[in-house]
Amino acid sequence: MGLVRLLLLYAAQCAGALVGCEESMKYTGPKAKLSRSLGIALTPKAARIMERRPGPPGQHGGVQRGRPQRMSDYKRQLMEKQRLRAQYNIHERQMRNYFRKAARRKGTTPENLIHALESRLDAVVLRGGLAPTIYAARQLVSHGHIQVNGKQVTYPAYVIRPGDVVSIKPSSRNIPMVVEAVDSATPPPYLELAKDDMAVTLRYLPQREEVPVICDLALVVEFYSR
Repeated sequence: MGLVRLLLLYAAQCAGALVGCEESMKYTGPKAKLSRSLGIALTPKAARIMERRPGPPGQHGGVQRGRPQRMSDYKRQLMEKQRLRAQYNIHERQMRNYFRKAARRKGTTPENLIHALESRLDAVVLRGGLAPTIYAARQLVSHGHIQVNGKQVTYPAYVIRPGDVVSIKPSSRNIPMVVEAVDSATPPPYLELAKDDMAVTLRYLPQREEVPVICDLALVVEFYSR
């Protein structure tokens, strides 16, 4: 009896661990492979690779055999949800929380959802041109290179509000990656970049068409509304 109880306890712990992983893990593997799977370039390197190999990864990724299979509604919704998550590099649990809050607010759910995602500190760092990728933006924030209104913030999900100024702290302004990103930056209209100060101001919450995200938000809403 003692052995049976021990085995049951071990099985329960394993199941709990798997659930926890599914809820909390975000992708940490090769970005080019993920990009090819989703059909969107998540990094400049992935974009170069996808020019040569545009199909999904795998031995037969670029080979179409027989009659093309029709994608189910669920799979289309899942794909768009995964695309959105990947472009912000956030956990599934975080995305669900953003959706629940967006659905409760006044206005349309897709618009509220994009407002919440684009108000993240790491998203503003990326869109404003202070970093070349969302992964680099997350790293800059976590390592203490970013200030909000003159104060250091190390929380990537920190909410930026209209009028807030996000900047590279003075001692970090010679980081080559940052210098290159700022020099080539062309922020969207809802963000104002002062290149000399390496500072970005959120002017207003954007409309969906202003946000350079490749995703059908309506299908994402359908997925989480099931």
